[in-house]
Amino acid sequence: MPPGQHLPTYARELVRMHDAVIAGSRSALRPRALVSRSWNRVLDLGLRADDVNTRDWLGPAELGRRQEASPLRSVVPDLRAVVGSLADASQLLLVVTDHEGVILWRSGTPLVRRRADALGFFEGADWTERRVGTNAIGTALAEAAPVELLAGEHFEQGQHPWYCTATPVHDPRTGSLLGVIDVSGPALTLHPAIGALVETGRLLAESRLWRYHQERLERLRSARLLTGPSLIVDDHGWVAASHGVAVGSRIAAPVAGLPLAVPGLGACTPERLAGGWLIRPSSVDRTVALELDLTRTPQVRLSGGDADWRRTVTRRHAEILVLLHRAGRAGLSAEALSTALYGDAEHVVTVRAEVSRLRRLLGALVETRPYRLSGDVRMTVLD
Repeated sequence: MPPGQHLPTYARELVRMHDAVIAGSRSALRPRALVSRSWNRVLDLGLRADDVNTRDWLGPAELGRRQEASPLRSVVPDLRAVVGSLADASQLLLVVTDHEGVILWRSGTPLVRRRADALGFFEGADWTERRVGTNAIGTALAEAAPVELLAGEHFEQGQHPWYCTATPVHDPRTGSLLGVIDVSGPALTLHPAIGALVETGRLLAESRLWRYHQERLERLRSARLLTGPSLIVDDHGWVAASHGVAVGSRIAAPVAGLPLAVPGLGACTPERLAGGWLIRPSSVDRTVALELDLTRTPQVRLSGGDADWRRTVTRRHAEILVLLHRAGRAGLSAEALSTALYGDAEHVVTVRAEVSRLRRLLGALVETRPYRLSGDVRMTVLD
C-alpha cells in the first residue's frame, strides 16, 4: 500500500479500479504492472471476474500422499509456531502449498477458516491462476517471485474482501521449487509487517531444510568407516563421505539392484545402509562404457566390470548426449548447447532443465560448467 494511504479508502479505490478496468472503462488508479500481467493471463484463460470460477481439489487419499511426500512437511510445525502467536489477534490464515499450487496445510482461527471455506480456500484445493484467477499463491508461482495483493487487485470479486501475501520456497540444495508460503486475512486487517512475516517464514523453512539435510548426512557419515575407494550417499545421491575418490557433492540417486556409474569409481553396485547407500566399484577397471543406440527408440547401455544395464532415453536427451560426445572434454556452455539444439541462445533455461533431468539418469557422468561427459566415460553411438 502506498505510504500515507488510509487502508479502508485505498481498498475501496482498488475495488473501483478493478470494476472499471475489467469492464473496459478508464480508471484514475491503474493496476500495478504485476497485477496487469496477471489479469491479462487469466482473461486469456477465459476466467470470469464477477463469479467464483470452477474450483478443483484433491480427494483425501491424494492429499495425504502429497503431504507425506512434500519436503515442507518437516517445517510446517516451525511455521505454525512463528505465525500461530499472531493468528488469533490478527485473524490471519497461514497456508502452505506444494510446487503445483495445491494447498497442503492451513492454520488459522475457526472464523477466518470458515470465511476461507466459502472461497474454496482449503486443504487440497488448486490455487493456481488458471483455477482461481489472480491471487498471491498462483501469481507468485506464475511470476516466480513474492507477491502481495490487496482487495480489488484480486481478479475474482469474491476475493476482494481479502489481502494475501505469498512467497515461493526453494530446496536449499538444488534451488528447485518446493511450494509457496502464504498469509491471508480480511483486507482491512492488513499490517505492514505481514510481508516481513512471510519472508521470515521462507527463510526459516529453507534454513531448517538445509539443517535437516546436514544432520542426515552427518548420521550417515558416522554410521560406517570407509575402506578402499568408496562413497556413502543418501537416498538422493548426496555425498556424506568419500574415500579415495573425489566426485563433488552429488551422484545419481542409487536404486536397489541397478548398477550405478560414478566418475572415478566406474561401474558400482549400491549396497543398502540405514538411511543411505554404500557405493563401491564392482571392478578394478574404472572405465565406464556408454553406448547410445539410435537405430530404434533411443537407448543407453552402461557397462563396466560386472555392471550392465540399458535404459530408454528421450530423443532430446539422445541429441544432448551426441552433442556432448562430439564436443569432447572441451564441452559446451548452456548457450552453445541451446544454439545447437534450438538454433539460438534464448533457450538456456530449457537446456539447463533438460540436462538436469539427464543427470538424474546418468549422474555425474554428465559434468557441468561446461556441460561434458566425464573423463571416465568411453562413449559410442550406433546410428
